[in-house]
Amino acid sequence: EVQVVESGGGLVPSGGSLRLSCATSGFTFGAYGMGWFRQAPERPREGVAAITTNGTTYYTDAVKGRFTISRDDAKDTVYLPMDNLKPEATAHYYCAAASFRGSTSPDWWSTFYYAMPSWGQGTVVTVSS
Repeated sequence: EVQVVESGGGLVPSGGSLRLSCATSGFTFGAYGMGWFRQAPERPREGVAAITTNGTTYYTDAVKGRFTISRDDAKDTVYLPMDNLKPEATAHYYCAAASFRGSTSPDWWSTFYYAMPSWGQGTVVTVSS
């Protein structure tokens, strides 16, 4: 059974930092791309960051330079350190695994979605102003 479990969310002030983790099991982690998505209240889910099996990374423009996705294939875990958080980052953050080999399109998240990802239950990030 595929399991994707996020952790690390919480409440931080604007400008603060958090580090999200996503522990997985039940599949060959090293063979899958991993992604972080978020959904704010009354907003559609949006792609935040993704990483392929060879370490190529993708980010939404709003987080470039402040969030860094990484993976540890020995631990079957993907991370998302988030620095200089802004109130608009407040959302439910989800981790997902998919057969994502990368994308030549700016809308990399669409390619990720089409790979039919397996989702975790999410972790909540709240950034106070």
